[in-house]
Amino acid sequence: MSVAVAGLVAEPAQTVAWFHCFAGIAGDMALGSLVDAGADLDEIRAIVARLPVPGWTVTAEETMRGGLTATRIVVAVEPSTVTRTYAHIDALLDEAVLPERVRHRASATFAAIAAVEARLHRRTLEQVHFHELGSVDAIVDIVGVAAALEVLGVDAVTASPVALGLGMVRSRHGLLPNPAPAVVELLAGAPTRGLDIPVELTTPTGAGLLAALAESWGPMPAMTLTTSGFGAGTAELDDLPNLTQVVLGVASAPAPAGRAVVVLETNVDDVTGETLAHALAVLLQAGALDAWVSPIVMKKGRPAHLVSALVDPLDSRRLAEVLARETGTFGVRATSTQRWPSPRAVEEVEVAGFTLRVKVMDGPGGRAKVEHDDAVIAARGLALPVFEVVSRAEEAWRSRRR
Repeated sequence: MSVAVAGLVAEPAQTVAWFHCFAGIAGDMALGSLVDAGADLDEIRAIVARLPVPGWTVTAEETMRGGLTATRIVVAVEPSTVTRTYAHIDALLDEAVLPERVRHRASATFAAIAAVEARLHRRTLEQVHFHELGSVDAIVDIVGVAAALEVLGVDAVTASPVALGLGMVRSRHGLLPNPAPAVVELLAGAPTRGLDIPVELTTPTGAGLLAALAESWGPMPAMTLTTSGFGAGTAELDDLPNLTQVVLGVASAPAPAGRAVVVLETNVDDVTGETLAHALAVLLQAGALDAWVSPIVMKKGRPAHLVSALVDPLDSRRLAEVLARETGTFGVRATSTQRWPSPRAVEEVEVAGFTLRVKVMDGPGGRAKVEHDDAVIAARGLALPVFEVVSRAEEAWRSRRR
């Protein structure tokens, strides 16, 4: 018998990082704040150096902004004319063999930015070319932040409302409104506040980090404070310190039993059943925790379908793109919620020479459910109805428990 146990267990104390974006946020400011809070720069460099991207150095300088001591990160790169695509950067992250959470956080950030760029420029993800965001310094900033979070053992990221500037900013596309269109798209659904300051307070890199990593928004969460740090922006501002603050602590209340998830949904009234079935299969293959279709009635009595997917928050933007692509919908909505999966174990039983997996739910008396795909294979081999094979498997499991 093989047993794999999965379910709710006592959660360890959770380390939380809260980014205070009172003057906005940029990639180098976020990284500087984490280094100022104690993340070892040598360890960060060692992780980033796994990327097959040569020609860069990163240093930290102590500086002052508005009378406050802070750390400024300086990334120096060799001149290059390379323009990288999203697929290219994702391949670089895979090749680097990064720690799991570093890879996940960096990939989620680039995916969030790529999805926005695709919408803004009316291109597919495969056609998205990063200019500023594909440069070596931006890659170092993003992977560096993910590495710094890992060095500090951060389990969850939260953020305050995000300050945005005013006026115009210059990019490779020419002059753009401030905040930049990518920043506005990335922070959709996040609390923001505009300041009458003609400076790009929040950059696409900073907005992408928050969009991908922040699990909640608002004031500092309840926690026992352990350390904090300030990351400095390049310019000295007249009206406020040009800083991003990070505050780290241990969640003062036990982590909730529920696990954070996002429900993605869209209504479609012009999609065939075969296409819907394929969309569910693609969503599950792409990493959705669950996916389903429900019949609904839309305005004017039109019959339609509600396509839903349960996903990890870090995968929500990427899987929203999958849902939109596979159904052809004009839009996808998202709801943040929690789930409480029951503790379970996976056991194996024998039915006439066939091995079937059985999911066993913990609790009074227990409850067993035979893996349907295994039952179908056995039913074909034994020339029996599926329900008969399921019945025999459940009886074999019960007999072993007696």
